[in-house]
Amino acid sequence: MRHQGRITNWKDEQGYGFITPNAGGEPVFLHIKAFSGRQPRPVGDEIVTYELSTDTRGRLRATAVQFVRGTGRKRPVAGNAPSRWPLALVALAFTLLAGATVANRLPMPVIAIYAGASLIAFVAYALDKAAARAGRWRTQESTLHLLALIGGWPGALLAQRQFRHKTSKTSFRVVFWTTVLLNCSALGWLISASGSRALRVALGAG
Repeated sequence: MRHQGRITNWKDEQGYGFITPNAGGEPVFLHIKAFSGRQPRPVGDEIVTYELSTDTRGRLRATAVQFVRGTGRKRPVAGNAPSRWPLALVALAFTLLAGATVANRLPMPVIAIYAGASLIAFVAYALDKAAARAGRWRTQESTLHLLALIGGWPGALLAQRQFRHKTSKTSFRVVFWTTVLLNCSALGWLISASGSRALRVALGAG
């Protein structure tokens, strides 16, 4: 038996939400994998038809979900186009790193550290996004923040833009940008004369 309802409380990053039945009753849990066939991702407020099942705890879940045509909100075109400012910020960061290296203010390994940490952060975000969609075990936010703090924030910023992941949770964004500021502050000191000397001694480069 198929039922009809409206998608409410949709959390796109986590890939789940709830359906409020048209006939009344408790909201029904909806996971992104419950949609049948190749259908676009919901944005919330769409009317859908679905079948009911229960999980291991006896809670209602929607299965074989299909959109009712001509209903719900459209994803705004402007919202679909990722902002370009993260690309500009990442390009500026590596340009400054390269300039500081050429000016003999930073040893070459520093750029390698930033590039390596950024690559690891990008992969970590990609895996966390995939896990969120599949309902698997997630990467801890503290791990993502640590990667940003040690120099992987450029890769994290690119991943947030590419996968539209961790872009709406305010608490995460506040901590993320705090790690960016801390990292940039430390880098600014390292570029200074005293910081450059200390770093070269630590790396055995001077």
